[in-house]
Amino acid sequence: MRFKYLVAATLWASTQGASLAQNTVVPPAAEPAQRALTLDEAWRQAEQANPALRRKAAEQAAVEGAAQDARALFFNNPQISWEGTRRDVPLSGAPDERRKEWSAGFSQTLEIAGQRGYRVSAAEAAITAHGAELESLRRDLRVRVAQQFYRVQALQQRLGVEEAALALFEQTASAVAKRRAAGEDTKLDANVAVVEAERARSQLDATREQLIEARDELAATLQLPASSQPAVSADLADALAQPLPALAPLLSALPMQPGQRALAAQEEGARAKLGLERASRIPDVTLGLSLGREGATDARERLTTLSLSVPLPLFKRNASGVGEASAALLQAQIERERGLRDGEAAVRSLHLRLQSLQRRVQRLQSVVAPTLASNAQLSEKSQRAGQIGLLEHIVVSRQVLDARRDLIDAQLDFQNTRLALMQAASQALASEQGAQP
Repeated sequence: MRFKYLVAATLWASTQGASLAQNTVVPPAAEPAQRALTLDEAWRQAEQANPALRRKAAEQAAVEGAAQDARALFFNNPQISWEGTRRDVPLSGAPDERRKEWSAGFSQTLEIAGQRGYRVSAAEAAITAHGAELESLRRDLRVRVAQQFYRVQALQQRLGVEEAALALFEQTASAVAKRRAAGEDTKLDANVAVVEAERARSQLDATREQLIEARDELAATLQLPASSQPAVSADLADALAQPLPALAPLLSALPMQPGQRALAAQEEGARAKLGLERASRIPDVTLGLSLGREGATDARERLTTLSLSVPLPLFKRNASGVGEASAALLQAQIERERGLRDGEAAVRSLHLRLQSLQRRVQRLQSVVAPTLASNAQLSEKSQRAGQIGLLEHIVVSRQVLDARRDLIDAQLDFQNTRLALMQAASQALASEQGAQP
């Protein structure tokens, strides 16, 4: 028959199709001298070099300094004073008498409404909030690095698929061209084969461009040199072997999520600041003690003075400070409640999506892949019998390739959804089990 020229090409295509249908990963073309980067190494590099994380860590000195001031025995520093007086006293019929008088004093302002306790509570809440924000920022960075990492891995696997597709269609086009030159084929068949080969080449180039872009994004996040193109060593299918987490433990862990702990600490700090502003309505008491010498040289007087001063809160009652603190507390409460509500909704939605993605990946692996492998074998037998032609051959080959692409995309979606779920529920990522967050 006129399509027997495809026997040799289809034998090769069937072998490739069966390999792709059975989820065989084609190794990507990487630089020989470049060592593949692991996810743990990427996390360490990102945490060491990320500017936002370093800036947040640098703020630790500021919150600790504020806490140290808040823990001081007195909020106001004591005051000492000294006063010297030279007095010229006129005397009748005698020269003026010059007297030197002096006084020295010590005073301390005391808070009597428990302001120190409120101030210490606010400072400790700020330390807790800063630590939780730092942990949240570190987790966000890890999730972003992992997402970029798995995208590079997916594109590396896609590159292998596209290289196999190009080789398949180029060999088919070559076989058609030979048959066309011998006058045993039509121009339509030759044109179809050439177009398929060029489409495969274009898809390969597009995948290479996407891989370069993905590697550049990962290198930028890791603060690597601009010319660096990191290759990665993870396998997208690794996470599929792990059981899905149950929904109830994820929901119960929501209050321990770093972002939620930061919001709770901010609410506690706002409540302490409101107590401080209300306590500031009660005036501080200033105690003073002074010693002095006055009088004539032959009749010097020693003065000891004890003073007590209290401002009268008749006009200024700190209404603005109390109002601002009340508003800040209400906003903190609203943010914490919104965070819990949105977090629960996100966990439920992501958990459902993860279950759906797991079922989709399992169907692709357990149903589609074996079926395509069977189709490849049937195509080989049909080719030998001369029962199918070029179009049928292209359809079978494209189904194998498209199924492999769909499987890679589904695995990448599964990984990204798993990462988002672990982030929303404050669960350790797979590669950091037992490690410090």
